[in-house]
Amino acid sequence: MTEAVKKARPEFRNINVFNDLPGYRLPVAGIVSILHRISGFMMFLLLPFIVWMLDKSLSSEFSFAKFKSAFNVGLGFAPGWFLKLVALALIWAYLHHLIAGVRHIRMDLNHDTVTKETGRASAIRVLVVSIALTVALGAKLFGLY
Repeated sequence: MTEAVKKARPEFRNINVFNDLPGYRLPVAGIVSILHRISGFMMFLLLPFIVWMLDKSLSSEFSFAKFKSAFNVGLGFAPGWFLKLVALALIWAYLHHLIAGVRHIRMDLNHDTVTKETGRASAIRVLVVSIALTVALGAKLFGLY
């Protein structure tokens, strides 16, 4: 082959964080992947809160009444609305991690049929379903229905 017909080789260079990254658009599948990691980390960090909720809700009727009042009145330094926000963050983390995990397993099982378009569509579905379920459960948590 002659030099004129050869394809130009890609040029690799260092990335300037301040100039290059703000203009980079992360695809929806990349956003879902990053949120999957964040939601798993949030569930890990909130594990003591989960254990506390499980303990207080199952120990006795008195501890369950204290548990319910903690979300209405507050507990120590934390007001009730803050505990509800933490619980809502935990609800989102669990739902998103579950739905995105099912998406990843489904893509692993059907790896020969995964295309860029199906990955984008499934990522959008994950975001829509997890946010819709979080809004519905958050409305119930905050007493809107």
